[in-house]
Amino acid sequence: MKQGASVGGDCDCFGGSSLFLCRLFYRPAWLLVFLVATFSVAPASAANRAKIERQFQTWLKQVIWPQAQAAGVSQQTFRAAFKGVTLNWELPDLSPPGSKPSVPKRQRQAEFSAPAKYFSRGSLDGTTAQGKRMAQQHRTALRRAEQATGVPGRILLAIWGRESAFGRAKIPHNAFQVLGTKGFMGRRAEYFTEELLAALQIADAGHVSPGAMKSSWAGALGQPQFMPGNFLKFARDGNGDGRADIWKSEADTLMSIAHFLAQHGWQKSRDWGFEVKLPATVSCTLEGPDQGRPISDWEAMGIKRVSNRPFPAHERAGEGFLMMPAGRNGPAFLVTPNFYVLKDYNKSDLYALYVGHAGDRIDFGSGDFTQGWTPVDRLLRSDVAKMQETLERLGHDVGGADGLVGFKTRRSIGRWQQANGQEASCFPDARLVKRLQR
Repeated sequence: MKQGASVGGDCDCFGGSSLFLCRLFYRPAWLLVFLVATFSVAPASAANRAKIERQFQTWLKQVIWPQAQAAGVSQQTFRAAFKGVTLNWELPDLSPPGSKPSVPKRQRQAEFSAPAKYFSRGSLDGTTAQGKRMAQQHRTALRRAEQATGVPGRILLAIWGRESAFGRAKIPHNAFQVLGTKGFMGRRAEYFTEELLAALQIADAGHVSPGAMKSSWAGALGQPQFMPGNFLKFARDGNGDGRADIWKSEADTLMSIAHFLAQHGWQKSRDWGFEVKLPATVSCTLEGPDQGRPISDWEAMGIKRVSNRPFPAHERAGEGFLMMPAGRNGPAFLVTPNFYVLKDYNKSDLYALYVGHAGDRIDFGSGDFTQGWTPVDRLLRSDVAKMQETLERLGHDVGGADGLVGFKTRRSIGRWQQANGQEASCFPDARLVKRLQR
């Protein structure tokens, strides 16, 4: 699924909540992203925009309509979907005809910025308090979803809360305008064109009328913020009425999230992960889903749970993975394969960690992480991308020079630091970025 992408969109995909709800519960990452977003392309002249708009309308008629028709979409649905739709120039990551694609200068994605901000007090407290209320209010639907899929209710609640404030967030954008704009001149045009066609099929099947199909600024739909293609694959009926309604039905929303996770490999016998104490002798360069080993082996290296309780007996033989979203600047975790199932929902370590942690707070009353987050330098995404390009030239696999600090970039930094006689921090700072830009 999201495929470089997530349920709520690709790595750039998040929706929006009303200001009232942000104050009431928390400021969701996707709201902050939208509020600080600026044009991703240089301002175009009115004449040039008018020219590109005409190209867009021609593209809809000559490229999209034949594909939609071949997929069984009626002309009536197609016309209703694009009635009054024009390009939305305020969307991020656009590459209009004639422009040169580039990495955005600013970092607009909370999922890939300073980790501490992602775990703000207001966000965690709001998700936890409302999640506990939702656990009581929807206990029957949660039990049904857990029995059907093996996914714990606390995980479903945490995702639901993070994605749409438990269905209370306003999803403001015209899905066909968003997907049409990104399909025509987005940096991932092919992906969004496929999602546009999926949205047309959803409307044509009568799940929601074209005019009522609202989305995030990446085209994600409904309470679980499914991209249209994922709705077609994973949306499920949770209340027995024969429909999968992720817009108005809480039971369908919960069952759909659970079905998605189950289909991506959730193991009901395992937890998502544990905060741990990492000895100085264990390098942060051992992070990553491709460097797993039995949890008992990590124990033998001196890694312990922060609670000092032993790892559960049934977990010790299972594979565990070191995960350090801020390198040595924050808490460390041993995570299970279920953590990476959560990342299938959203390709962000911070997102998956937030969901697991918030779920524990909702169900078990867990407190904050034992290890705090050390302040980190604020860096331009474009500068991080240049640093990544240098590391690539030196033979490191950073996962692509996209300006996003994922696990491959973190451990590549650590390996470079070690090779140059430095203590590995596995996280960029201004001094390091400057040195590696030369």
